[in-house]
Amino acid sequence: MDAFQAGEVVYVIIRNPHAQGVANIQEAAVVHNPEKPGELALFVYETYYPLNDEVAVYQDLGEAEEAYVSAFGLTDGGYYG
Repeated sequence: MDAFQAGEVVYVIIRNPHAQGVANIQEAAVVHNPEKPGELALFVYETYYPLNDEVAVYQDLGEAEEAYVSAFGLTDGGYYG
């Protein structure tokens, strides 16, 4: 996770917490973690998420789309929720 810097825009695949079969690609910002000085976090949907190995983060939208199709297949609705 050292490859990221505060201010970068990245892409993550997020599952809907209310419907686990639903996921989408969401743009996120890499920011300084306000709860843990010296660490970075992802800011998405007005919430801070830890930037760690448990989150699949893509620097390129194309990479995120390929990972989405690999994991979920193509849907009629596209990649976004």
